[in-house]
Amino acid sequence: MPKLSVPFLLGAASAATQIEGGDRGNSWYDWYRAGHIKDGSSPEVADRHYELWREDLALMKDMGLQTCRFGVEWSRIEPEEGVFCEEALAHYREEIQALADAGIRPLLTLHHFTNPRWFESMGAFENPRCADYLLRFSEKVVRTVGDLVSEYITINEPNVYAMLGYFSGEWPPGKRRFSSYRRVLTNMSACHIALYEMIHRVRREMGFTDTRVSFAHHLCHFVPAHPASPWDRLCRHFASLGFQDAVSRAMYLGEVTFPIGHHPGIRRGQWCDFIAVNYYRRITVAGLTADAPQGAAVNDLGWEIDPQGLAQVCRQLYGLLPRPIYITENGTCDSSDTYRSRLIYEHLKALCESGLPVERYYHWCFCDNFEWLEGQSARFGLVHVDYATQQRTVKDSGRFYAAVIRDGGVSEEVYQRYCQADYPRRGKEKAP
Repeated sequence: MPKLSVPFLLGAASAATQIEGGDRGNSWYDWYRAGHIKDGSSPEVADRHYELWREDLALMKDMGLQTCRFGVEWSRIEPEEGVFCEEALAHYREEIQALADAGIRPLLTLHHFTNPRWFESMGAFENPRCADYLLRFSEKVVRTVGDLVSEYITINEPNVYAMLGYFSGEWPPGKRRFSSYRRVLTNMSACHIALYEMIHRVRREMGFTDTRVSFAHHLCHFVPAHPASPWDRLCRHFASLGFQDAVSRAMYLGEVTFPIGHHPGIRRGQWCDFIAVNYYRRITVAGLTADAPQGAAVNDLGWEIDPQGLAQVCRQLYGLLPRPIYITENGTCDSSDTYRSRLIYEHLKALCESGLPVERYYHWCFCDNFEWLEGQSARFGLVHVDYATQQRTVKDSGRFYAAVIRDGGVSEEVYQRYCQADYPRRGKEKAP
């Protein structure tokens, strides 16, 4: 039976650069100016959330969201090195207070891919002093809002940031060097540990003992194309190790595993209070290639859909460090909003049946937004955004999600109404 009871909190996630608009002082605005965004759209526009946040909050409240993961824009708060904008800090404090007043629990992300231009020009996370700069900014934020926020994400998806920015060269700063990839992953691991300690220390000084800190780890479910093939299994192992497994050990436990390098800031310990998982796809590894096989269920970007993979990667991390589990991102690019409700249902079902201590689920994302290289062309939201008018319209998937929150799960009636569409298949035309 499709009926499902969901015992954990449900919310949505976002990133400052992807929704706020109005800021030109960051690395992604410069990447747009260099002509790298596929549809030519600018992060300076995005959803204009910085102006329209009250409207977005009213929608969140109407839909019943119980928790919200959001980020602050470093380049707004520290537009010049060592110079802080008190107006921007006051803005974020007002927004966080309004979330709390609406009964929506905040989860704050400190770094989500984007750097101030001045930090980028210094080499960003290749710079040996990167932790000093990130710590100074982050401590300013925590001291400003620490009485309102008890839960923090230090860094979002360090492996994605390093892979696309320093190995494949698709993201800023556009480098293609394995040595740079290793250096950035190593430095970001040390940054996370330093931030973990700082956030706990500062909130203790403020009189709080309920602090929870983690980093948002992007995990894929890597599988061999041919399980009987030793070559495919070996390639799957190294793909997973190089992209995510070594990062898990460094940032959770302070253990150095290739490709992470030695660093005095990476010390053995337990550096996460909860497991934070960003999950979107399975990756099928056939030798040195990785792609969805013919006939596989895929989203609009060709990512292979695998709800059971979410439970699998969570189980793997829980075996490494038993902690409460937050799904800090999960969703899909479905620009016609055809199958998003089904995908949410099947991922929630996999979590509910896993037996794991899942406490939060954050759908990515609340509103359609500026989706990095894809610009405005890739829609992940529960709420449709008309970018010309900035009008918000709740989609069918948003109504489905609101019903799940209201009912504490999925009823037979709601399932039949929203979750019947087939997924697109690789090698076939997209389902109408």
